[in-house]
Amino acid sequence: MGSAEEEDLPATDMPRVVGVLSALLERVTERNDAATGPGALEPASGSAFRAMTKPGISVRAYMARIARFAGCSPACFVVGYIYLDRLLRRRRALAVDSYSVHRLLITTVLSAVKFMDDICYNN
Repeated sequence: MGSAEEEDLPATDMPRVVGVLSALLERVTERNDAATGPGALEPASGSAFRAMTKPGISVRAYMARIARFAGCSPACFVVGYIYLDRLLRRRRALAVDSYSVHRLLITTVLSAVKFMDDICYNN
């Protein structure tokens, strides 16, 4: 019942921390979707992170793709999750749901990559 993206990326290729964090984010997303109700899931929020439609890729497959193609360390996913947690604590109106989770995830993980893995040159 998995999509083509999920079948392309076997679980053995994904770092364990990515699998754990993706499961956690999927639960949070499902809980927030259920809490707002089906009528409230329309993308009416003016947030830059909120998509007009739900992406066709699961959180797990999306994180696996980031891990595979971004070439970042697994620590970046942990730091990205910390960034996400801090952002949500400061902006209470921002919610992690099916419309925003992918954009929030790529933003926080790539911010973590810039901090953790980028090579800085002394010019």
